[in-house]
Amino acid sequence: MKQIFVAIAMLAFGHSQAQQKHPAFMEQGNIYEVNIRQYTKEGTLNAFAKHLPRLQKMGVKTIWFMPLQPISKEGRKGTLGSYYSVAHYTQVNPEFGTLNDFNKIVTTAHQLGMKVLIDWVPNHSGADHYWLKTQPNFYERDSTGKAIYTADWSDTRELNFDNLVMQDSMINAMKYWVKNTAIDGFRVDVAWGVPYSFWNKCIPALKKERNLFFLAEADDPKLHETGFDATYPWTEFHVMNDIAAGKKNVLSLDTVLNKIDKEYMKGAWRLYFTSNHDENSWNKADYETMPGIKHAPFAVFTQTYNRTMPLVYSGQEEPVLRAVSFFEKDSMGFKKYERAPFYKTLLNLRSTNAAFKENAVFERLKVNVPNQVMAYSRKNGDDLVVVVLNLSSNATEATLDATLPSGKMYTELFTHEGLKDIHKLSLPAWGYKVFVYGTK
Repeated sequence: MKQIFVAIAMLAFGHSQAQQKHPAFMEQGNIYEVNIRQYTKEGTLNAFAKHLPRLQKMGVKTIWFMPLQPISKEGRKGTLGSYYSVAHYTQVNPEFGTLNDFNKIVTTAHQLGMKVLIDWVPNHSGADHYWLKTQPNFYERDSTGKAIYTADWSDTRELNFDNLVMQDSMINAMKYWVKNTAIDGFRVDVAWGVPYSFWNKCIPALKKERNLFFLAEADDPKLHETGFDATYPWTEFHVMNDIAAGKKNVLSLDTVLNKIDKEYMKGAWRLYFTSNHDENSWNKADYETMPGIKHAPFAVFTQTYNRTMPLVYSGQEEPVLRAVSFFEKDSMGFKKYERAPFYKTLLNLRSTNAAFKENAVFERLKVNVPNQVMAYSRKNGDDLVVVVLNLSSNATEATLDATLPSGKMYTELFTHEGLKDIHKLSLPAWGYKVFVYGTK
């Protein structure tokens, strides 16, 4: 029933070219995903709180916490279960701490100039959520009356969005967190599985409380028209992985990016990343999908391309080069922070250079080897940033066929090399250059 409703709702939308507006506090921002269970040996909010000053110094602007609620026991996968099998929407998992512990983190984050998002799971609840007994009509059921679940998510039960009381209950549960904490927004799990009509009602209702940011786990342009600020770039991400594996080249990515530009409303943000909790635990990102020197140019892309809201996942700054367990305790073990300077350089560029503001002009630059090299510029007033990426395993001499300003130096972001002319560049395999104009 839900799938039919979603399909019909999609037909009701027309593509909009209106400029999407976002909360001002997210402009030039970024997101850092926190896996509380695995972040520290303790796996608690209080233990994680000690990392906030470090993350602020690294340039993190927004913290996204994976679900904080208690985890269902029925059908539990592994010893500890999945974060996304929520047993109660308005409680905190005691394994992580208390609501007071979380509120202290939010306060500290705000004092450090950072924002906070929480993960929300509206498509399904855990398999022993109390609604199953008190509100049985809140769930989709099979012909025998048994509550159903999707795919192999046997620790969950599918919610029934035809039930308007359930919808109101879900909105009220989200309002609980808005009213009882100072969170700045939501990352919404399986947003693609929930009818557009719900978001058309839910997001305005929550924004009446305050101007919240909404991130959808969905590769769907229609969700921007319901109020989501950012969506997942699964299509782009999979092509990036194929390029890293030598299966595709830059031209394939161009095709996808051009399609996105046509389908998504102007100003719609995409959550570019090289890894996240799912991709790390199940698909070997980024330690095998973009191993060694391959990681850096794609990370630069996620941080600097047009309409991006970049994500860094827990442990990528270490880096943690293994799949972190999803259902068992598996501490990440921070020690070296080898990638932290790299990320700090990129994150600080985004936050301090006006070329990354919403009103900046983005332009793709022509190159002599378009199947290997991607080049683009971002300009806002006197601020200009030029990015050149060799997304291939072959070294190359790249020539930019573009009109670029002259008279001042172009300073390479990572090496600090100063050049007056950047039209001809030597790039090693998986090489990258980020030039900031006029800084010397």
